[in-house]
Amino acid sequence: MRIHYNKCPVCGSNDIALYTDCKDFQVSGEVFSIFRCSVCLTEFTQDAPDENEVAKYYVSETYLPHSDKAKNFIARVYYAVRQLMLRRKHRLVKRITGKRRGRILDYGCGMGHFASVMKKKGWEIAGIEINEEARNYAAKYSGIEVFTPESAGLFTKGSFDCITFWHVLEHIYRLRETLVKIKKLLSPDGIAIIALPNNMSFDSLNYRNYWAAYDVPRHLWHFNPVSFSYIAALTGFEIKGIKRLPFDVFYISVLSEKNKGSVLGFLRGMFKGTIFYLLSLFDLTRSSSLIYILKPLH
Repeated sequence: MRIHYNKCPVCGSNDIALYTDCKDFQVSGEVFSIFRCSVCLTEFTQDAPDENEVAKYYVSETYLPHSDKAKNFIARVYYAVRQLMLRRKHRLVKRITGKRRGRILDYGCGMGHFASVMKKKGWEIAGIEINEEARNYAAKYSGIEVFTPESAGLFTKGSFDCITFWHVLEHIYRLRETLVKIKKLLSPDGIAIIALPNNMSFDSLNYRNYWAAYDVPRHLWHFNPVSFSYIAALTGFEIKGIKRLPFDVFYISVLSEKNKGSVLGFLRGMFKGTIFYLLSLFDLTRSSSLIYILKPLH
């Protein structure tokens, strides 16, 4: 089954139209359409596989978030940068929440690397992960409890000081429902930290339908600061701040060059990524990936 929208799934506007067609470069080779709403500027993958069909689009050794096996140079670079970013994420959580210890939920915890770091730093942490293999690995690797998305209802209201989504929200089918649910799980002074690709970034506008962060059909939603501000307000959040994820632009540019079949794609991607990064220093809203810091409106 495929999911087809006749109106914007975020704001309900009928003013939606085809923006571009993108190929699934990682797994299937299929082409999917991306539609854009002219009202809230949200882009969404049209006719994406439903939840019963999507699992096969994640079955690939090249899908690095669910793998710990470095089989090529790009994979080794990805894992090295991931280790660096894990330490940065811990510092970010500590700085944003103002807490050295607390209760945290990592939504879409993958194989548990972030959860493991936070646990070692003294945080009480739980994870939510839809992929069974990744879920089992995370529980074993990090020693935390990892739940299915359906089990989120087991948590009591105000259970967590911080809830994180590290490039996860764009994969989630019940978008508005999930945001409303996590709002209830946050403590009165709790913070949600949500990292997302930015479809108005310099690299996105350059690569267009070769942009690796479109990652159809796994990415169902494609946001920018304007469109994400809309759904945040719609679900009862205030955006308290926006920060960039500095290394994503290099990885995404390299993969985008690979999608294009470029000669010397790694070098071209690193060169272009450097240019995009430097340009984004003058305009945060054009960064490849952004971290949104959300505070519930009570």
